[in-house]
Amino acid sequence: MSDFEPRIIAFCCQHCAYAAADLAGGARLSYPDSLRIVQLPCTGRVDVLHMLKSFEEGADGVLVAGCLPGLCHYLKGNMHARKRIDYVRNLLDQIGFESDRARMINISAAMGARFAELATEFGERIRELGPNRLVTPAPAPEPSKSLEATP
Repeated sequence: MSDFEPRIIAFCCQHCAYAAADLAGGARLSYPDSLRIVQLPCTGRVDVLHMLKSFEEGADGVLVAGCLPGLCHYLKGNMHARKRIDYVRNLLDQIGFESDRARMINISAAMGARFAELATEFGERIRELGPNRLVTPAPAPEPSKSLEATP
């Protein structure tokens, strides 16, 4: 599993987390190449279905990155996102899927190094968990005897 590169979807607030990711990139700080950022006006726009659909479509991990508590540009958007990520983590536990595959972080626009650090830690954790087994192809079923040609 050493060659496994986790596919991570990061839903990022445009005001803080996306700006921090941009700062990290501009400073040439390293974070997982396979991290795909979805820029949102606010993490309060992230819905449970967005996160679950990400897993269904093959993501190995989902990261929601928003403003620091109390500093949301839309007042409480990051708090709504926190409740939704907790709900998704609970759902994942209930179906026997590792809840560590979903995580929320809160950072400011000036925290590029911290974004890179947290994204890298998350990528390493997802690498430990392995590929998303919800989308791993199942082996082909054996042909049924009733479908075989009769002499």
